[in-house]
Amino acid sequence: MDASVQNEVMAVATEWDRSMTENDADAIGRYMADDWTIIGSDGSVGDKATFLELVRSGVLTHDVMTSEDMHVRIYGDTAVTVSRGVSGGTYRGQPFREVERVTCVFVRQERRWRCVLTHLSRLADSHAAEK
Repeated sequence: MDASVQNEVMAVATEWDRSMTENDADAIGRYMADDWTIIGSDGSVGDKATFLELVRSGVLTHDVMTSEDMHVRIYGDTAVTVSRGVSGGTYRGQPFREVERVTCVFVRQERRWRCVLTHLSRLADSHAAEK
């Protein structure tokens, strides 16, 4: 497996996390394919346009977004990442903090890695991130 490609994907994921905490919808959107889909830890399904509008409007803000213990698998122009993620901020004026298993599928498009799918599963140790 090509470690340099794995490191490239990990760097993209880390930059995407940082753009989330900057709450810059345009920056966040550069890491998403146009047909990006997110499956929330509650089973909800969302899309790029809806997610970015929530950020633009201030309905959704993040003050923390981390990806820890990330594992990357490369399949040609497709990469799958699995990590332990911590996200927090506000949604509709209510604070939130989640610890989740995060799976993302990235595809190399126009020589850039873009996420096409994010799937979140809440971890039982959600309160561990707050300690």
